[in-house]
Amino acid sequence: MSEFQLIGLVGRHADVRVAPTLLALCDIVHHLGCRVAIEPDACGLEQVPQTVHRLTRVQMAALCQLVIVVGGDGTLLSVARDVTPGAIPILGINQGRLGFMVDVLPQEMAQVLTAVLAGDYVREDRLLLEARVHRGGHSTPTALAINDVVVRNQAAIRMLEFETWLGDEFISHHRADGFIVASPTGSTAYALSGGGPVVHPALEAMTLVPICPHTLSDRPIVVGAQQTVRIVLRGPSDTLATCTCDGQNSQNLNSGEVLEVRRSDYRLQLIHPNNYSYFSILRDKLHWGSGPVKLL
Repeated sequence: MSEFQLIGLVGRHADVRVAPTLLALCDIVHHLGCRVAIEPDACGLEQVPQTVHRLTRVQMAALCQLVIVVGGDGTLLSVARDVTPGAIPILGINQGRLGFMVDVLPQEMAQVLTAVLAGDYVREDRLLLEARVHRGGHSTPTALAINDVVVRNQAAIRMLEFETWLGDEFISHHRADGFIVASPTGSTAYALSGGGPVVHPALEAMTLVPICPHTLSDRPIVVGAQQTVRIVLRGPSDTLATCTCDGQNSQNLNSGEVLEVRRSDYRLQLIHPNNYSYFSILRDKLHWGSGPVKLL
C-alpha cells in the first residue's frame, strides 16, 4: 500500500492546457489505487467522478499526504505557501514556461507517478524564509517566502536609502533601487538577474542582493541562515517602499520601519523522480554547455 493514500491535485484549471492534465491525473491516481482531491472551484473538471473529493488547499494540507501541482513555478509557489504548514510534500508537473521546481513533463507523469506511489522517489527538504515588518512597537503578521523577500521603492524615479544588519552586526548603508533576500531556491530567480550566485538548495544560507546599487562595489553576499537579516528604511519621512514575498504577497514599508527576514521553521518538501539531478535542471534551464566529454 502506498504511503500517499489521498492526493490533492492543484493547478490553474481555467488554463486550457492544465485542465486536461488534471483530468488525466485523476484517472492515473485512481488506477493506481489512491484517492483524489481537487479544489471546490475547479472549473472545467465537472466530469470528474463523484468519488473525487473537493477540498480547499488548507484542507489538503490537513488531510492529504501528497499534493501534485500542475503549472509553472509561480503556481507551485502559491500552492506551497498554503500547504507547507501541514508538512505536505509537493510533486510538480511542468506546464509553465521555465520550471525549476516543477520538473516532471506531462508525457512522463504516468510513469513517474507509478514509481512515486511505489516508494521509488527522491524527497528534498528546502529552506524557507519568513518576513515581518516592525512599526510603532508592533509587528505585522509573518509572511512566508519560498523564493525571496524583495524591497522596492514605490516611486520608480527615486532610489531607496536603507541599512542592512545581520543579527546585531551592521553590514552597510545602501542607496539602490531595492534589495533582495533570497533563499537557495530563490537564487535562480530574481536574485540571479540581480547578479547573485546560484546557491545549491541543500545549503542553509541566504543571499543578499542590492538592486542596481549606486555604489558599484555594493555586491551580493551569501550569509548563513542562522541569524536574522534586518533592513532599516531611511530617507525622507515620505519614503515608501513595498516589501513583497515571492512577488505575490505585499505590504508597505515606511521610513524608519524595520523589515526582518529569517529562516522559517517550516520547510518546503519536494518529491522528484528517482533520476532527479539539480545540475541537470541548471544545464537545461540556464542553457549551460554540453555534457561531459568522454575520455578516450
